[in-house]
Amino acid sequence: MTATFTFDIFSTLDGFGAHNGDWGGYFGKQGPEFLEHRAAQFAEKQRMVYGATTYLANAEMLSGDAIPFEALDKWVTLMRDLPATVVSSKLQGPLDWPDATIASEDGVAAVRRLKEESDVPLRSHGSLALNKSLLAAGLVDRVQVTVFPVIAGQTGLCPVFGGVADLDLELLESRTLDGNTQELIYRPTLHG
Repeated sequence: MTATFTFDIFSTLDGFGAHNGDWGGYFGKQGPEFLEHRAAQFAEKQRMVYGATTYLANAEMLSGDAIPFEALDKWVTLMRDLPATVVSSKLQGPLDWPDATIASEDGVAAVRRLKEESDVPLRSHGSLALNKSLLAAGLVDRVQVTVFPVIAGQTGLCPVFGGVADLDLELLESRTLDGNTQELIYRPTLHG
Protein backbone atom coordinates (compact mmCIF):
# COMPACT_ATOMS: atom_id res chain seq x y z
CA MET A 1 0.00 0.00 0.00
CA THR A 2 1.34 3.42 -0.88
CA ALA A 3 1.24 6.39 1.46
CA THR A 4 -1.02 9.30 0.52
CA PHE A 5 0.63 12.59 -0.36
CA THR A 6 -1.07 15.91 0.47
CA PHE A 7 -0.02 19.23 -1.06
CA ASP A 8 -1.06 21.71 1.64
CA ILE A 9 -1.03 25.39 0.71
CA PHE A 10 -2.34 28.74 1.93
CA SER A 11 -3.78 31.09 -0.68
CA THR A 12 -5.55 34.36 -1.22
CA LEU A 13 -8.84 34.22 -3.11
CA ASP A 14 -6.96 35.37 -6.22
CA GLY A 15 -4.42 32.55 -5.91
CA PHE A 16 -1.31 34.02 -4.30
CA GLY A 17 0.69 32.08 -1.72
CA ALA A 18 2.59 35.06 -0.33
CA HIS A 19 2.64 38.85 -0.39
CA ASN A 20 4.90 41.86 -0.09
CA GLY A 21 2.31 44.03 1.64
CA ASP A 22 1.43 44.74 5.23
CA TRP A 23 -1.04 41.85 5.66
CA GLY A 24 1.05 39.93 8.19
CA GLY A 25 1.19 36.17 8.60
CA TYR A 26 -1.82 34.19 7.33
CA PHE A 27 -2.77 37.42 5.55
CA GLY A 28 -3.84 38.67 9.00
CA LYS A 29 -6.95 36.46 8.98
CA GLN A 30 -6.13 33.59 11.31
CA GLY A 31 -8.65 32.92 14.04
CA PRO A 32 -8.88 30.50 16.96
CA GLU A 33 -10.83 27.88 15.01
CA PHE A 34 -8.26 27.89 12.19
CA LEU A 35 -5.34 27.61 14.64
CA GLU A 36 -7.00 24.78 16.60
CA HIS A 37 -7.83 22.90 13.38
CA ARG A 38 -4.25 23.21 12.10
CA ALA A 39 -2.86 21.99 15.43
CA ALA A 40 -5.11 18.92 15.25
CA GLN A 41 -3.95 18.19 11.69
CA PHE A 42 -0.28 18.41 12.63
CA ALA A 43 -0.71 16.33 15.79
CA GLU A 44 -1.38 13.33 13.52
CA LYS A 45 1.48 11.01 12.53
CA GLN A 46 2.83 11.98 9.14
CA ARG A 47 6.06 12.82 7.32
CA MET A 48 6.68 16.31 5.99
CA VAL A 49 8.28 16.74 2.56
CA TYR A 50 9.95 20.04 1.64
CA GLY A 51 11.81 21.46 -1.32
CA ALA A 52 15.11 23.14 -0.48
CA THR A 53 13.80 26.72 -0.76
CA THR A 54 10.87 26.11 1.61
CA TYR A 55 13.07 24.16 4.02
CA LEU A 56 15.64 26.98 4.16
CA ALA A 57 12.95 29.63 4.70
CA ASN A 58 11.31 27.56 7.47
CA ALA A 59 14.64 26.67 9.11
CA GLU A 60 15.54 30.37 9.29
CA MET A 61 12.11 31.40 10.56
CA LEU A 62 11.94 28.57 13.11
CA SER A 63 15.52 28.79 14.35
CA GLY A 64 14.40 30.56 17.51
CA ASP A 65 16.37 33.66 16.47
CA ALA A 66 13.68 35.25 14.28
CA ILE A 67 10.69 34.38 16.47
CA PRO A 68 10.95 32.86 19.98
CA PHE A 69 9.52 29.32 20.03
CA GLU A 70 6.95 30.24 22.67
CA ALA A 71 5.52 32.88 20.31
CA LEU A 72 4.93 30.40 17.47
CA ASP A 73 1.48 29.00 16.79
CA LYS A 74 1.17 25.45 18.13
CA TRP A 75 0.67 23.86 14.72
CA VAL A 76 3.97 25.34 13.52
CA THR A 77 5.96 23.77 16.35
CA LEU A 78 4.10 20.48 15.79
CA MET A 79 5.02 20.66 12.09
CA ARG A 80 8.68 21.27 12.94
CA ASP A 81 8.74 18.24 15.23
CA LEU A 82 7.40 15.84 12.59
CA PRO A 83 9.86 13.67 10.68
CA ALA A 84 10.81 15.42 7.46
CA THR A 85 12.45 14.76 4.12
CA VAL A 86 14.07 17.66 2.29
CA VAL A 87 14.38 17.11 -1.46
CA SER A 88 17.61 18.74 -2.62
CA SER A 89 20.63 17.84 -4.71
CA LYS A 90 22.59 20.79 -3.27
CA LEU A 91 22.00 20.79 0.51
CA GLN A 92 24.41 18.85 2.69
CA GLY A 93 23.61 17.41 6.12
CA PRO A 94 23.26 17.58 8.94
CA LEU A 95 20.20 19.78 8.74
CA ASP A 96 19.21 22.22 11.50
CA TRP A 97 15.82 20.53 11.91
CA PRO A 98 14.77 17.71 14.23
CA ASP A 99 14.45 14.32 12.51
CA ALA A 100 15.13 15.61 8.96
CA THR A 101 16.86 13.74 6.17
CA ILE A 102 17.93 14.81 2.69
CA ALA A 103 16.70 13.04 -0.43
CA SER A 104 19.25 13.99 -3.07
CA GLU A 105 17.41 12.46 -6.02
CA ASP A 106 14.92 14.25 -8.27
CA GLY A 107 11.73 15.30 -6.44
CA VAL A 108 9.49 12.98 -8.46
CA ALA A 109 11.77 10.00 -7.80
CA ALA A 110 12.10 10.90 -4.12
CA VAL A 111 8.35 11.17 -3.53
CA ARG A 112 7.62 8.05 -5.57
CA ARG A 113 10.08 6.19 -3.30
CA LEU A 114 8.67 7.78 -0.12
CA LYS A 115 5.11 6.84 -1.11
CA GLU A 116 6.23 3.21 -1.39
CA GLU A 117 8.34 3.15 1.79
CA SER A 118 6.41 5.32 4.24
CA ASP A 119 4.02 3.78 6.75
CA VAL A 120 2.51 7.22 7.49
CA PRO A 121 0.89 9.82 5.20
CA LEU A 122 3.11 12.41 3.51
CA ARG A 123 2.39 16.15 3.58
CA SER A 124 4.10 19.11 1.97
CA HIS A 125 3.26 22.60 3.18
CA GLY A 126 4.40 25.16 0.62
CA SER A 127 7.20 23.97 -1.68
CA LEU A 128 5.48 25.25 -4.83
CA ALA A 129 8.09 24.16 -7.40
CA LEU A 130 8.32 20.67 -5.92
CA ASN A 131 4.55 20.24 -5.73
CA LYS A 132 3.97 21.52 -9.27
CA SER A 133 6.29 18.78 -10.56
CA LEU A 134 4.55 16.21 -8.35
CA LEU A 135 1.13 17.27 -9.65
CA ALA A 136 2.38 16.88 -13.24
CA ALA A 137 3.67 13.40 -12.38
CA GLY A 138 0.35 12.36 -10.81
CA LEU A 139 1.89 11.79 -7.36
CA VAL A 140 -0.33 14.17 -5.35
CA ASP A 141 -3.32 12.41 -3.80
CA ARG A 142 -4.81 15.45 -2.07
CA VAL A 143 -4.59 19.19 -2.68
CA GLN A 144 -5.51 21.03 0.52
CA VAL A 145 -6.01 24.72 -0.15
CA THR A 146 -6.77 27.08 2.73
CA VAL A 147 -8.25 30.21 1.15
CA PHE A 148 -7.98 33.32 3.29
CA PRO A 149 -10.60 36.04 2.71
CA VAL A 150 -8.34 38.51 0.93
CA ILE A 151 -7.51 39.57 -2.61
CA ALA A 152 -3.88 40.57 -2.97
CA GLY A 153 -3.99 41.86 -6.53
CA GLN A 154 -1.38 44.57 -5.85
CA THR A 155 0.83 42.85 -3.26
CA GLY A 156 0.45 39.13 -4.09
CA LEU A 157 3.49 36.96 -4.76
CA CYS A 158 3.97 33.30 -5.70
CA PRO A 159 0.93 32.32 -7.77
CA VAL A 160 0.06 28.97 -6.22
CA PHE A 161 -1.06 27.21 -9.39
CA GLY A 162 0.68 29.33 -12.03
CA GLY A 163 2.19 27.05 -14.67
CA VAL A 164 0.80 23.86 -13.14
CA ALA A 165 -0.52 21.05 -15.34
CA ASP A 166 -4.22 21.08 -16.23
CA LEU A 167 -6.06 19.13 -13.54
CA ASP A 168 -9.57 17.93 -12.83
CA LEU A 169 -10.46 18.23 -9.14
CA GLU A 170 -12.88 16.13 -7.10
CA LEU A 171 -13.96 17.92 -3.92
CA LEU A 172 -13.46 15.55 -0.98
CA GLU A 173 -13.95 17.92 1.97
CA SER A 174 -14.69 21.54 2.67
CA ARG A 175 -15.03 23.53 5.85
CA THR A 176 -15.37 27.13 6.92
CA LEU A 177 -13.09 28.23 9.75
CA ASP A 178 -13.75 31.32 11.87
CA GLY A 179 -16.68 32.21 9.63
CA ASN A 180 -14.62 33.34 6.62
CA THR A 181 -11.63 31.11 5.85
CA GLN A 182 -12.22 28.14 3.54
CA GLU A 183 -10.35 24.84 3.64
CA LEU A 184 -10.89 22.83 0.46
CA ILE A 185 -9.50 19.33 -0.05
CA TYR A 186 -9.50 17.93 -3.56
CA ARG A 187 -8.38 14.75 -5.30
CA PRO A 188 -6.49 15.89 -8.43
CA THR A 189 -6.25 13.97 -11.70
CA LEU A 190 -4.43 15.08 -14.81
CA HIS A 191 -6.88 16.46 -17.35
CA GLY A 192 -7.16 14.76 -20.69
